[in-house]
Amino acid sequence: MLIRTRRALAATLVAATAVGLAVGVAPAQAVPAQPDATSVAGATDIADRLRAIPGLTVVSESATPPAGYRFLLLAYTQPVDHRKPGGPSFQQRFQLLHRDVDRPMILHTTGYHMPANPFRSEPTRLVDGNQISVEQRFFSPSRPDPADWDDLDIWQAATDHHRIVAALRPLYPAKWISTGASKGGMTSVYHRRFYPDDVNGVVAYVAPQDRVNPFDHAYDRFFDTVGTDAACRARLADVQREALRRRPEMVAKYQAAADAEGWTFTRVLGSIDRAYEMTVLDTVWAFWQYSTQADCATVPAATATSDELYAFIDSVAGFAFYSDSGILPYAPYYYQAATQLGWPQPRFEHLRGLTRYPGLYQANSSLPPELRGHHDARPMLDVDVWVRSRSERMLFVYGANDPWGAEQFTPSRRDSATYTAPGANHGANITALDPADRAAATAMLRRWAGTDTAAPTLTAQEITALDEAEPRGTRRTR
Repeated sequence: MLIRTRRALAATLVAATAVGLAVGVAPAQAVPAQPDATSVAGATDIADRLRAIPGLTVVSESATPPAGYRFLLLAYTQPVDHRKPGGPSFQQRFQLLHRDVDRPMILHTTGYHMPANPFRSEPTRLVDGNQISVEQRFFSPSRPDPADWDDLDIWQAATDHHRIVAALRPLYPAKWISTGASKGGMTSVYHRRFYPDDVNGVVAYVAPQDRVNPFDHAYDRFFDTVGTDAACRARLADVQREALRRRPEMVAKYQAAADAEGWTFTRVLGSIDRAYEMTVLDTVWAFWQYSTQADCATVPAATATSDELYAFIDSVAGFAFYSDSGILPYAPYYYQAATQLGWPQPRFEHLRGLTRYPGLYQANSSLPPELRGHHDARPMLDVDVWVRSRSERMLFVYGANDPWGAEQFTPSRRDSATYTAPGANHGANITALDPADRAAATAMLRRWAGTDTAAPTLTAQEITALDEAEPRGTRRTR
């Protein structure tokens, strides 16, 4: 794939969407920006101290922040290629929920876009800390222009976070904890692998580790056994089979919706029929990712009308997602999955003879042709070996009914642990664990953060309003 072609595509994606690690070779070290000591020492207001950091811009501050906090939107100048720190740069967005400079700092790695609203991740709640939430490079608008997509890899992204930590640590000298969910959890692991001294611990939620990409039998085993109701699994399989058997009628419904909403399918999937098959394939995965065992009652029977089948699939998987406008904003994720992260690819044995597009359910299918690439297995193998053998102070939380937990990280025994929340989906967290596990995980986190208790001072109503805004369940497929 030509770099020149990728650069040209970046402008096209922006208009359309509003959207090498070499193992064994030590990457060049980026030189992090540091605050001017005199300027910081002479300032008392946190916004003024932030403005004194070279390369950091205070974009805005909320006039009505959550009670007990200040809420600021920030941007930081990052090299496009950290191996060439004097080269082109871009602005990376992140937000700050400021509590007190003496409280721990939670580094929330989104893996995706930065939420515009204030929220507290679970570790922030449990330690009553400050929090920054960082947008992943190449997610618009944190994207170079022009963009060389070869600069989107796990080391470059980890170095983004490394420079932000180095810039803010003088202002926040207490303990730092990194966290994230799904791809954000993976991102926090990669940051820890390349810069293990940046934070004092990692809490990674529902983070998959596809260390050998073609070996995906774990996902087939998961879908054969997930939940407590074999009849529910059978009905979900029937929904997929019936949807493909009734393809002409169902695609006509899809086309009517596309005409009404202005959806197109030319840039990525190539046709509405391919987008339809992708959505049907995605239905069972999306059901277990976002629903619970109790939602099995909503799964229609094989005798359901086509309108009922269409409505169910739309509510679970969403027909809009595989349109050009739905999927292009996620191009940075699919690019990373195709080139480094890997992707799950179940066999769909129960759909043999009903599908039309062999090999459709993979990351490259969700990318424009110009961005499709070859997978390099070395980065994930490198990360996996490091996590198993050399990592320390890493806490992993998974949901028992979440398909992304079929392939997990396995941490070393160095003050690390893995917990699974029974019956939980992709929103699994420490709160959802069994009481003994919840207490152990909470104690581990607070010990790493250097605080015995959360010492909250907010009212229950204020806490609920802020914590319900936490962005969980970001749409991420394959």
